[in-house]
Amino acid sequence: MSLTTGAMAEYAVLDADTPALTHRPPTLDAERAAALPVSGLTALSLLREGEVQPGETVLVIGATGGVGSVLVPLLAAAKAHVIATAGAADEDHVRRLGADEVIDYLAADVVAEASRRYPDGVDAVVNIALPANRLIEVSQAIRRGGRLMNATGPAPEPGTYERDDLTMDTIYSAARPGDLDELAARANDGSLPAAIGRRYRLDDGPRAYRELVQHHTRGKLIVVMNERNRYRNRTSELCRIPGQADSPGLRYR
Repeated sequence: MSLTTGAMAEYAVLDADTPALTHRPPTLDAERAAALPVSGLTALSLLREGEVQPGETVLVIGATGGVGSVLVPLLAAAKAHVIATAGAADEDHVRRLGADEVIDYLAADVVAEASRRYPDGVDAVVNIALPANRLIEVSQAIRRGGRLMNATGPAPEPGTYERDDLTMDTIYSAARPGDLDELAARANDGSLPAAIGRRYRLDDGPRAYRELVQHHTRGKLIVVMNERNRYRNRTSELCRIPGQADSPGLRYR
């Protein structure tokens, strides 16, 4: 399991001291492991920075995507009261993830509906979907002294918000030692449900990118090896590159 950028390939070479690099547990299949790093690390960062407390009301805007499908269960495990935005077709999905309430963003204005349900405002909003220029409007649904955590770019300019009582942070993926191990453990014990929307073969990767951009997604889109190569070696062993015994470069096989 690792967090990197780059192209799709059957093998990848990484520095051994890469912060977001860990063994894949034998009990966690490759598809599930591939879906965790980027979304999971972003969700963990949002949870930490938000300092969410048990009983607090948190509105998650963009709950059905990759990050949302990890964040909602994490918030539920932290005993927050989770309000998720989702279309009617995805309501059952986000409730299974742990959402207590759902706002259908296709049928109602999210800010107006959240304000109707919570006239004094929610404790926190996590934005994973709306562009930065919508966040001033979103902040109207937050109580005085509340928090707004944003995971979309570009980050709002300082001084964007007139309210001096609002804590606002833009947060992206960041890995601390042990983070991927924590995500893997949660996936193994069932507290982090699988949220894989669609699967594609490696040679169909371009279509996966097109559909990611052009279509609504639920959970993560996963690109797998072609059947003849898929999970050729199911071990999670990290092995040194042949002929480079002293090299710090490692790869999965």
